[in-house]
Amino acid sequence: MQLLSLERVVAGYGGITAIKGVDLTVNSNEIVTLIGSNGAGKSTTLRVISGLLRPRTGRIIFKGEEITRTPPHKIVSLGISQVPEGRGIFHRLSVLENLQLGAFQRNDPEIESDLEKVFDLFPRLKERIRQTGGTLSGGEQQMLAIGRAMMARPQLLLLDEPSMGLSPILVETIFETITTIQAQGATILLVEQNAAMALEIAHRAYVIESGVITLQGTGKELAQDERVRRSYLGEE
Repeated sequence: MQLLSLERVVAGYGGITAIKGVDLTVNSNEIVTLIGSNGAGKSTTLRVISGLLRPRTGRIIFKGEEITRTPPHKIVSLGISQVPEGRGIFHRLSVLENLQLGAFQRNDPEIESDLEKVFDLFPRLKERIRQTGGTLSGGEQQMLAIGRAMMARPQLLLLDEPSMGLSPILVETIFETITTIQAQGATILLVEQNAAMALEIAHRAYVIESGVITLQGTGKELAQDERVRRSYLGEE
């Protein structure tokens, strides 16, 4: 079942058009990745979906309803959460407080059980539950950012460069966690510069160049495409 679709979406900043007529779909319970070089329009696409940037033209449909001009807090309540590039945690708040803020729009009896699910995903966060976010390592902060987004109980999780700045071992841990979250029922739209690992776990993938989708297919198909291998996988 189709969960999200972007239809000819155009958006930008001031006089700059960052994405130019993007068409993209995400089906329920799949991992879709969007790859491209710096400045290609990947993060802009996520910002448009989450309501942080209003499109100039085009439509965004989520669960059959148009959300093109819906405010960000309403989009969260509809079931979309974003983990921003750079993590965006609250550095002066504790791990627990950061996670509790992820559930700020909820008022149900399952918040505590969802908190335990986050700790099951990231046991290290439970060990540091009273520690302030700013004193965590980069990898721990990324875990906290993902955990905070999960506390909103999203149907669609938007991940913006989750491996940025992490060691290779932690990158593997984060990607394993992404597949675990998907296996537990979430749908994921992943923006990632580590194209090799992103394509390895993705059911489907898109390539965006200068604000335009230029290629799409399954993760395996794009991983074997000569243009992708040459431009994004570092192969001659």
